[in-house]
Amino acid sequence: MAKTKSVYVCGDCGSEHPQWQGQCASCSEWNTLTRFTPAAGNTSSGANQARSISVSLNTATRNGGYAGSDTEVKHLSEVEIASNPRISSGFEEFDRVLGGGFVPGSVVLMGGEPGAGKSTLLLQVTARLASQVGVLYVSGEESLQQLAMRATRLKLPTDSLRVAAETRAEEIAALMLEHKPGVLVLDSIQVMQLDSVESVPGSVSQVRETAAFFTRLAKQSNTVVILVGHVTKEGSLAGPKVLEHMIDCFVMLDSPVGSRYRTLRGLKNRFGAVNELGVFAMTDLGMREVSNPSAIFLQRSDKPAAGSVTTVLWEGTRPLLIELQALVDDVQGGYPKRLAIGLDAQRLGMHLAVLHRHCGVSLNDQDVFANVVGGVRVGEPGVDLALLLAVLSSYKNRVIPADMVVFGELGLTGEVRPVANGQERLREAYKHGFRRAIIPEGNKPRPPIEGMEIVTVSALSKALAVFDEA
Repeated sequence: MAKTKSVYVCGDCGSEHPQWQGQCASCSEWNTLTRFTPAAGNTSSGANQARSISVSLNTATRNGGYAGSDTEVKHLSEVEIASNPRISSGFEEFDRVLGGGFVPGSVVLMGGEPGAGKSTLLLQVTARLASQVGVLYVSGEESLQQLAMRATRLKLPTDSLRVAAETRAEEIAALMLEHKPGVLVLDSIQVMQLDSVESVPGSVSQVRETAAFFTRLAKQSNTVVILVGHVTKEGSLAGPKVLEHMIDCFVMLDSPVGSRYRTLRGLKNRFGAVNELGVFAMTDLGMREVSNPSAIFLQRSDKPAAGSVTTVLWEGTRPLLIELQALVDDVQGGYPKRLAIGLDAQRLGMHLAVLHRHCGVSLNDQDVFANVVGGVRVGEPGVDLALLLAVLSSYKNRVIPADMVVFGELGLTGEVRPVANGQERLREAYKHGFRRAIIPEGNKPRPPIEGMEIVTVSALSKALAVFDEA
């Protein structure tokens, strides 16, 4: 009997190594290698079953191989584009993140922390789609009775929704061939397993092989496959990094602590814009989409306070108004603290250095805390100017007018740089009652917005002068 050859796979980047070592040679991460034993040719019954399933779909076998003359080569201009319409999820916010709906034959991966509402949202979506395209909901973690109890509590129609409790990938593929659903949900990918892979469910090898297996089936059968993924304690997706490269769309459902609102963000999308944001509210009847998220994140106190300022983000294809808050206080011993929630703490420290170098304002003897109200995570640089003005507002104990909005990117030389979609940001602010704005000079609207006082600045020092006069 031939000796089974093993390789070691990095859990972060997916690269293979012939033997175990402490550090991955590709991504330089430590202690991420896991032993992986590839499937052994024709000796596994699971491999034979997977091969027969692929043959029935008129494709290559699971073990692959060179196709030779059977593979057709075309010029790209000769390829016919199939007019497959997208499948609407029934939620406009979900469709926005997906780029217009589910694309037939695509693989969508949804991640999120425990209790965020992944299964609840997908159960609502599949209950609506069941009568239109046919849905098979496969649960590997919950029993069918638990699914039925949740659907009853959410008052969802269940007559057309087909469900199954299974973890074996070969058996699920056989159910696909039998029922031919338009949408297949696997909850979750971490508990699925292939019989031909000698590893426990949730391991690097099982997650990688089962994800590749269902990705091939999705392309071959033109079925939408939705995978539910777990997250680690650091908040990243559990499993090998190669999992994110296999799928077509990766969305993450965030649930801020103590908030009933959920944000669905697209982190990868081959069929639409990335970083698109959808907002939902968790209610007794499940997820309810929020069509105007700016109104939620701007629920400010009736009494204006120092350290608060409103800015406008650009999330995917739409503007979003949020409130930034800052608190500056005397150091209570030791080194000054720099803490940012929802923002990049390193970027905060860098801008405080710019403030000192170009404006002469030193906060070396002050603790600086910054927070984005509502639990939104900000990744774009368009909030730089608003963040520093909030810090100065708290430091000088001066209130920024409640009808003023601020945005702009800050450079290391003290210049205020323009941001993308400045005109649309101003219009969104005006629609919500803001009548004054401090923006970069490069974003000056043409023509001006009637009824809105707009001050343009080219440097941080000029913005501070406007703030002192406000």
